[in-house]
Amino acid sequence: METKYIFVTGGVVSSLGKGIISSSLACLLKARGFSVTIQKFDPYINIDPGTLNPYEHGECYVTEDGHEADLDLGHYERFTNVRMSRANNVTTGRIYQSVIDKERRGDYLGKTVQIIPHITDEIKRNVKRLGSNGQYDFIITEIGGTVGDIESLPFLESVRQLKWELGRNCVCIHLTYVPYIRAAKELKTKPTQHSVKQLQQLGIQPDILVLRTEHEIPAAMLRKIAQFCNVSADAVIQSIDVPSIYEVPLSMHRQHLDEIVMAKTDVPVNGEPDMAPWMQFVDKMKNATETVTIGLVGKYVELQDAYKSINESLFHAAVHNDRRLKLKYIHSEKVTPENVAEMLDGLDGVIIAPGFGQRGIEGKFVALKWCRENDIPTFGICLGMQCMVIEFARNVLGLADANSTEMNPSTPHNVIDLMEDQKTIHNMGGTMRLGAYTCDLKEDSLAARAYGRTRVNERHRHRFEFNNDYRQRFEEAGMKCVGTNPDTGLVEVVEIPGRRWMLGTQYHPEYSSTVLNPSPLFIDFIKAAINR
Repeated sequence: METKYIFVTGGVVSSLGKGIISSSLACLLKARGFSVTIQKFDPYINIDPGTLNPYEHGECYVTEDGHEADLDLGHYERFTNVRMSRANNVTTGRIYQSVIDKERRGDYLGKTVQIIPHITDEIKRNVKRLGSNGQYDFIITEIGGTVGDIESLPFLESVRQLKWELGRNCVCIHLTYVPYIRAAKELKTKPTQHSVKQLQQLGIQPDILVLRTEHEIPAAMLRKIAQFCNVSADAVIQSIDVPSIYEVPLSMHRQHLDEIVMAKTDVPVNGEPDMAPWMQFVDKMKNATETVTIGLVGKYVELQDAYKSINESLFHAAVHNDRRLKLKYIHSEKVTPENVAEMLDGLDGVIIAPGFGQRGIEGKFVALKWCRENDIPTFGICLGMQCMVIEFARNVLGLADANSTEMNPSTPHNVIDLMEDQKTIHNMGGTMRLGAYTCDLKEDSLAARAYGRTRVNERHRHRFEFNNDYRQRFEEAGMKCVGTNPDTGLVEVVEIPGRRWMLGTQYHPEYSSTVLNPSPLFIDFIKAAINR
């Protein structure tokens, strides 16, 4: 069949969950046997979120092909089991950079370069690129930001043009907000009406409305919204708050979102989507009665989106082990030798979070020492793994000044050092070791047993590495280097066999964890936490 294009826009306020609605729709269509992918257009001028502070934009997600992407791509992968690439996330910065590069080459033959048609044509080209080889039946494009934002206007103008060009192969879903005024005890539809009116003023008539709400919207109010917004009554859907984002696909299907999209794109609606594996996950999630308590030690804990993929991977693994996850956030800047026992008391396991820079690093060392000495299941990821190495060097090898050259360039014991191919790099954006690389695991290591194999491919995002000059000393003292890159010899996984579960990965296993295929390392970590 011809590729169908679905655009998802947002109105009234940001953070309504366009990514979750897009992911839920993709999940339903994929469960019907269609090939589906999702892309995110972000209106900020950064080339990608790689140089953004997590406080600005939450987690930076990394695709297998080494693109630093918006965190919504993590939702897309977790909900669909479809691997994303750099083609699935485009920013205003990338659009403008591409157009300017073409202008400098003379591709526009001396014409004046303008928003219309040159910027909008570049946006449209990126929208259609995923569908150019007929690989996908449905391509869902989420437009970041909120209708009315200046930054989003070129994207919305491109959507307007594509709606005319694609005809019945194109559908626009508008996600908006229906607030509840507690003092008046009333839901208010006016913000939605104004949001749709703004969209109509830009030349876009939404085909489907999804209404975010904390309270059930009466049928009469749904009909009123449909009438005011020129949308058919059966195409107004409410997205009421649910306990977990993983219940949203089921809620959307109960209101026939997938069927409405298919009908509006002339795709025959036959039978029901095969959601049995998804429903099994949701049932396990709801029926779990026992709890596993995990502490996450990091410096961005005020903003939980900074560790979004880790949070979700822990949740997947807990559900897989028939447990409810209780996640305790521990600010690494506040951990000291005097309070560490109190701050980590009652935890079944500890995650030492990834990150960059000196801030909060000493608290991670303190937490790691306490966990090692008290035999608490501990999982260090990226910088967390590097901290595990430094703490071991200081307190077991006796190298009191051991450090990473990231934190102390003149450290006498650089057990973590800048990678050789990073030493000539000056631009920060998109220049780290990024994407999926092969790792060979030693047989009968904790990691190999968890994965059930000795060769894995996981995603990376780092500049610094384990210094192999110290490898023998670590091995002899009890920290084993059990995972290495076969091409470079880079140490990817360390573990301490003398402990219940103490393992660090240079890579980010959380990026590859999905609802239907949880990360084996996270599953094994949670299992060890439960057994403790």
